[in-house]
Amino acid sequence: MTTPPAPEQGATYREVLANPRFRLLFLTRTLTITADSLRIMTLSVLVFGTTGSPLLGALAFGIGFLPQLLGSFFLGSLADRLRPRRLIIAGYGFECAAAATMGLTHLPVTAILLLIAAVACLTPVFGGVSNRLVAETLSGDAYVLGRSMYNMSASAAQLLGLAGGGIAVALLGPRHALLVSAGGYAVAAVAIRLRLPDLPAPNPPAPEQAAAPGGARKDSDSVMRHSWSRATRLFADRRVRRLLIAQWLPPAFVAGAESLIVPFAGSRDLPAGASGPLLACLPMGMLAGDLAIGRFVRPAARERFVVALVAVLGLPLVGFVLDPPYAVCAVLLLISGTGFAYGLGLQRDFLDALPEESRGQAFGLLTSGLMSFQGVAPVVLGAAAEFTDAGAAMAMAGVATLCMVPYLVRTRNAT
Repeated sequence: MTTPPAPEQGATYREVLANPRFRLLFLTRTLTITADSLRIMTLSVLVFGTTGSPLLGALAFGIGFLPQLLGSFFLGSLADRLRPRRLIIAGYGFECAAAATMGLTHLPVTAILLLIAAVACLTPVFGGVSNRLVAETLSGDAYVLGRSMYNMSASAAQLLGLAGGGIAVALLGPRHALLVSAGGYAVAAVAIRLRLPDLPAPNPPAPEQAAAPGGARKDSDSVMRHSWSRATRLFADRRVRRLLIAQWLPPAFVAGAESLIVPFAGSRDLPAGASGPLLACLPMGMLAGDLAIGRFVRPAARERFVVALVAVLGLPLVGFVLDPPYAVCAVLLLISGTGFAYGLGLQRDFLDALPEESRGQAFGLLTSGLMSFQGVAPVVLGAAAEFTDAGAAMAMAGVATLCMVPYLVRTRNAT
């Protein structure tokens, strides 16, 4: 089915934020992303300080990404089968308990990593139901701007969480910083409990015979089979699959380039703090791009700009092969970050392509795939940098992003 043309009259950020349900979901999500970033950074410090192993410190930083895809495929249908308020509260409560446990007890490193992985497996379920509620709460261009606000707040919250994590670790120590993170999840859970109505599940599971022997195991198997069936059906849909890949790969390539900023600065014998401002340029560009495209560009034009913005995302990175001056590097990264706004032009097509009964799982699959690819790309490009250098590998990421342009052209024509 072809998506109808986008309306020429757009919504405004003020109108979107005036919706009380969206405002609640937006604020609690921003708080928990900040808590996530604080927890990730603190755990990396804690594990490295305990073991002295850079590998384990990096693993603690990134292990929360890859298991999300597994959770989306095998547990993701819960986002469409259980009551939203209870599921979101359970998610924030589980993350609060995990952070508090790691802060209050001296768990072995293996147990810490397993606990983070377990939280990551469930993240697509909790995130999926929240995103589904946004899609049900907002419509038309208001939904696109709502997603834009989600993107901008995520960037700001990550910066705040990482910076706040450094301050909290310095002032309180890593274990007390984890308790601060746990407090953020607890506040979000309480806010959802008090302010979000207890909405019914859109597709409640069929009643199970609880008294039957092995009922719990059968129910678990049913959830896993149902989730796998729905996920494979979503990915088998050509339109959904193309839109998922279009939203997964370009950010993953850029994340791979971002992971090489520190080695790039180090290879040029720049001062130790020189990489910090460069790392901030991409999220700053992303904030500026989302705000400009969301606020000043009409809905139909956003969709026409998708391909051009993907080119903007990748082309500046190619310039790193020339080993440009420091100020030029900052400008290139800032311009590249604005290209992330291409995703706004795909939001309406993606929502329209989803079957209503699987929206929660589809949003979980979108997010978990994005996180997983962003976890893999730095490893691949880091390996490439071992054989060339960081600047050349960053340029490769730019070329890979530009190679997505023909794919996006075909995807736009198909939808």
